[in-house]
Amino acid sequence: MAPIFPHILPVGPALFIPSRGRSLTSIPLFPRYPDTPHSEYGPLRVINEDRVATKTGFGMHTHREFEIFTYVVSGELEHKDSMGNIEILKRGDIQLTSAGTGISHSEKAHGPTPVHFMQIWARPRIPALKPKYFTRHFTDDEKRDKWARVVSPVDAPGVPQERDGTGPAPVQSALTLYVTLISEGKAVGQTMRGAKGFVQVIQTSGHNLADATGATVKILDADGDEVLLREGDSAYLEFEDRAGEVKVQIENVGDWTAEVLLFDLE
Repeated sequence: MAPIFPHILPVGPALFIPSRGRSLTSIPLFPRYPDTPHSEYGPLRVINEDRVATKTGFGMHTHREFEIFTYVVSGELEHKDSMGNIEILKRGDIQLTSAGTGISHSEKAHGPTPVHFMQIWARPRIPALKPKYFTRHFTDDEKRDKWARVVSPVDAPGVPQERDGTGPAPVQSALTLYVTLISEGKAVGQTMRGAKGFVQVIQTSGHNLADATGATVKILDADGDEVLLREGDSAYLEFEDRAGEVKVQIENVGDWTAEVLLFDLE
């Protein structure tokens, strides 16, 4: 994992901070990484873009007091945990583990191809909760040129509490996660309810440490100022006292379908 070392661009009512790293974005968690001003953002603690080779992965290990959710981009991910859950997660699947007082799990690439996934860790609002597990699936059509709400606070309207089901997965954190697939030349907008936001452009064209290729998106603020983000780039958004009033507009100005994560943070 690598910490975010950003530059700052003040844009109207929001503060955009594009990441310089393109292979992996990570808000550092583990002690071997130096503490930085970007060690967390609102309830967000870790955002990893992972690629795991065939027949490899992460053996059984333990977590507690985190909400851990995984979004599969391509390939298949095998999940096993101490609650007895065994899953093969595929493209479009969301898996959410509310670690609470403690769980152990393993994650490995399943099948003949590598697996590419985003994994996000967030701090829960309430400590010492009973561990829980949820899965959801969202098709590409549900995300194409519109936002799909895939994770949302457990007490938000329209959030089912079942282990499996439709609608967003329930998280014990003050965040909502939206995902979209933006076609070339298209734009999508989302009104933000929280005081902060975070945008991540997934690196769907392949692992790349050099100049970015593939998707490029443009973010507009209320005054028409813009910031370009390429695959692997990310940005912080700060709305100061305008929570509930700011509509984030993201346009695909590249030559590749852009797969984008948008976090609405209280």
